[in-house]
Parts: sequence; C-alpha cells; structure tokens
Amino acid sequence: MASSDLEQLCSHVNEKIGNIKKTLSLRNCGQEPTLKTVLNKIGDEIIVINELLNKLELEIQYQEQTNNSLKELCESLEEDYKDIEHLKENVPSHLPQVTVTQSCVKGSDLDPEEPIKVEEPEPVKKPPKEQRSIKEMPFITCDEFNGVPSYMKSRLTYNQINDVIKEINKAVISKYKILHQPKKSMNSVTRNLYHRFIDEETKDTKGRYFIVEADIKEFTTLKADKKFHVLLNILRHCRRLSEVRGGGLTRYVIT
Repeated sequence: MASSDLEQLCSHVNEKIGNIKKTLSLRNCGQEPTLKTVLNKIGDEIIVINELLNKLELEIQYQEQTNNSLKELCESLEEDYKDIEHLKENVPSHLPQVTVTQSCVKGSDLDPEEPIKVEEPEPVKKPPKEQRSIKEMPFITCDEFNGVPSYMKSRLTYNQINDVIKEINKAVISKYKILHQPKKSMNSVTRNLYHRFIDEETKDTKGRYFIVEADIKEFTTLKADKKFHVLLNILRHCRRLSEVRGGGLTRYVIT
C-alpha cells in the first residue's frame, strides 16, 4: 500500500473518531438538565424554520408559474399590437357602406306561409312652432302710486289702478293672439277683427303693442268713460303707455 493511501486512510479514521467523540460529547450534554431545555428550544425553532422554508419554496414555485404566465401574455399582446399596427397602416381608403334594412330573424322562427310584416317608419314629427310672447303692461308699484299727484288720482285707489291694468293686458293678449293666429283657422268674426287690427296700424306703431277703445269694449268689461280716461292719464304719468293719434283714432301703446 502506498504511503499516500495510508495517510488518507488514517485521516478518514481520525475524522470518524472525532465525529464519534463529538456525538458522545453532545449526548452527554443532552443529559444535563440545564442544557436539555436549550436543546429542546433549538429543536422547536429548527422545526419552525423548516416549515417556513417549505412555505417559501411553495411561494417561489407559484411566483415562477406566474412569471411564466405573464411572459406568455406579454408575447401574445406584442403579437396583437403588431397585427393592429399592420391593420392601421393598411386601412383601405374606401370601405363599403353596410346598411341593415331588416332585423335579423332566425329561420326556425319564421312561418313560410305567413307573410312578413314590414314595419313602416314613423313619420317625423314637426317641432311645435315657437309661441310668440305678447308684451304686457307691468303693474303699478306702491312707490309709483304714492308719486302720482293727488289731483290726478283723486279718489282712485292702488288696487283700482292695477285692476284696470289687468283688463288692459287682457285686451292686448286677446288682440295679438288673433294677429298671430293662422288665417285658415279664423271664422268670419275673427277675420273681421283681424282686418280691423291691420287697418289700425301705422308706421309709428310698427313692432309695438297697442290697443284702441274698440278693443277695450270688445275684450273687457271696462267702460271708456271719464273715469277710464283719468286712469289712462295716471298710466301715462307712470310711463306704462303712450298715445299715438292719427286718422281720428287714439292708439294706446304699451311702453
């Protein structure tokens, strides 16, 4: 046997002897009460660490699988992106217009002997005509009433003046509703009133709202007496109306 082989054998035997001595030493240590408790704690901690290592190994496996799935998804998205870019760069200049004239119906639901009902499109409703607004006379305020000279208002009260304004507004609305009404829908009486209204207009009343005494009699219960003309003077003073005369007619214009 060569000397080198003998030395290796001696070294191996000595190593085994050293391990046996350490094992016997540890066994003796384990028999001591003070060290036995420490060794038990170390054993418990080793078990806990082993469980944590097992969980860590499972988590690593899961993360590796997730990583592989994400790589596959990324590759798929890259391919889709390339396809989209290709389509975007090669869109034809003219595309056929597809018009659907009839809703899709399954063949099994159709009765060959029953005629197909074609729904007619609903007629387009015309938007309602915008109603024209009619200017009305604002009511007198308390401050305005107190500012009217005593000789002018005499025994007239605040409410009496505003009641007259309400009646005048009624006449104005009734008149201009007829003027805004289509001629085809007018009866003979309304048509006669319409022509009278047109004849009473002048260049000074163009675009302005006005009435005459005949309208007061036609559309209200007021009487065109002396008291009524006193009220008109108060309304002129408060700048609620003005007068336009001509052709033997006085026109009361709403201001």
